[in-house]
Amino acid sequence: MTRDGTALTADLVRTLLRAQHPDLAERPLRLGARGWDNQLWRLGDDLAVRLPWATATADALLLKEHTWLPVLAPRLPLPVPVPQRLGAPSAGFPRPWIVTTWVPGAPGDLAPATRGREAADALAGFLTALHRPAPDDAPAGRERGGPLAPLAGQFERGLASAVELGLLPDPETVRAMRAIWTDAVAAPVWSGPAVWLHGDLHPANVLTADGTFCGVIDFGDLCAGDPACDLAAAWTLLPDGALDHFHTAYRPAHRPAQDPVNAATLHRARGWALFRALGCLLIGEAGRRGRPGGKPSWAPPARAALRRIVPTP
Repeated sequence: MTRDGTALTADLVRTLLRAQHPDLAERPLRLGARGWDNQLWRLGDDLAVRLPWATATADALLLKEHTWLPVLAPRLPLPVPVPQRLGAPSAGFPRPWIVTTWVPGAPGDLAPATRGREAADALAGFLTALHRPAPDDAPAGRERGGPLAPLAGQFERGLASAVELGLLPDPETVRAMRAIWTDAVAAPVWSGPAVWLHGDLHPANVLTADGTFCGVIDFGDLCAGDPACDLAAAWTLLPDGALDHFHTAYRPAHRPAQDPVNAATLHRARGWALFRALGCLLIGEAGRRGRPGGKPSWAPPARAALRRIVPTP
C-alpha cells in the first residue's frame, strides 16, 4: 500500500501502461523489489517500472533520475538503470512514475563482492567516471555531499541506540568510533569543485556477479558535492584488503594523478563510511526485530564494514 492507501498491484501497473505506454503493456510483469521510496516491477527481460510508494519525496527523486541519468549513463563503466519513459499522474495513480532499463545482478547486501582487486577496480572506475564537476543546476543533496558536522546529532543518537541495543558491547570500540568521527568532522572541508555523486552507495544499491560489481542502482540521491561521500564505499562495499588498491585505481579529473585522494578527503570519507555502517547496522537490527523499514540483510555487511573502519587492538 502507498501512503495514501493505494494498493500497488500488477493489475494497476498494467492498467497504467495500457493507458500511457500501450506498446509495453503486454510484456510479462512481476514484482522486482520494494525500496525505501519506490517499488520496482520487472517488465519483460530488459525493463522495469518504478513507482513511488512509501515516502512523499519519492516523486521528486524519480523525476530527478529521469532528468539526469540519461545524461550521465553513457560515460559510466557499470550498467545503471536508464529511464526510458515517463508516466504522468492520473486518476488511477496520482503520482509520476518511470520505465527504466533493468540491470541484472544480485544485491550486494545478499551477495557481497569477494574478489577484492577486481571489485576495487570496478568501483574505482565507476567513481572516477562519475566524479566530474557538476553543472550549476545539478541537484543538491539531502544531507549528502556536504560537511559532516551537521550530522553530528544523528551520529550520536545512532551510536547511543546501537549501544543500548547491545550491538556495540565493547566500550573501546565505541570510543574508537567517536574518535574517528571527531577526526572526520575536524578535517578540512572540500574546497574543490562540486562533483557528481551517487549519494547512497550502500550494499543494497550495488549489484554483484562472479564476486565483483556488475551494476549500480537507485540514483534517487544523485547530487553534487564532496566526493568523500561516495568514497566511503571503499570501506562499506569492498572485501578486506582491497582499500589500498582502490585508492590507487581511483583517478578523478579533479585531483592530480600523483595525489588522487588527499589525507583530508580520506578522513572525511572514513567518517562517512562510519556514519553509513552505523545506520545500516541499526536498520539490520530493526529487520531482525521485525520492525517496519528494517532489513535484516543489511546487518552482516555493516558489521564487516565496521571491522574495516574501526581499528582493533
